[in-house]
Amino acid sequence: FQDADSQIVGDTVYDDVSFGPENLRMQRTQIDQRVHQALSDVNLNRFEDRSPHNLSGGEKRRLAIAGVLAMSPRVLLMDEPFSNLDYPATCTVLSQVLKLDQAGHTIIITTHDLEKVIAHAQRLVVMEKGSVVKDGLPEEMLPGIEKYGIRPPCSVQLGQGIRSWVN
Repeated sequence: FQDADSQIVGDTVYDDVSFGPENLRMQRTQIDQRVHQALSDVNLNRFEDRSPHNLSGGEKRRLAIAGVLAMSPRVLLMDEPFSNLDYPATCTVLSQVLKLDQAGHTIIITTHDLEKVIAHAQRLVVMEKGSVVKDGLPEEMLPGIEKYGIRPPCSVQLGQGIRSWVN
């Protein structure tokens, strides 16, 4: 998700989301159903006929999520899903990720920016040079995390504890 433009494969938003199910050789009715549901889930259903290249950065991230959702995965792995997004777009994508979590999907996010995800994480794994160096509950992992090049969330630095970016 770090570079949403490199993940676009369709001429329209609909074509982009239908790419995966089509490659699974699903029936057209099932493809249509999955695409419509995925676009609705990420609030892009009114953009079906639009070129994906004309979407905003946040909309492109949501399009990438829709493309994955159309495949009905149980596990989603997202690499830096908030990079290069402004605050409103970050909140929108984060809200969508939280909805997926609530719907029962397993979400794995790789990020250097704990600020956005730590309040919602059930587990935090810190890696250094390809090896796991810390693994546990987020609040237990924060002390000393700076030595791994990870900045603690501002709210923690200000003594306010872990806070959410979204309501």
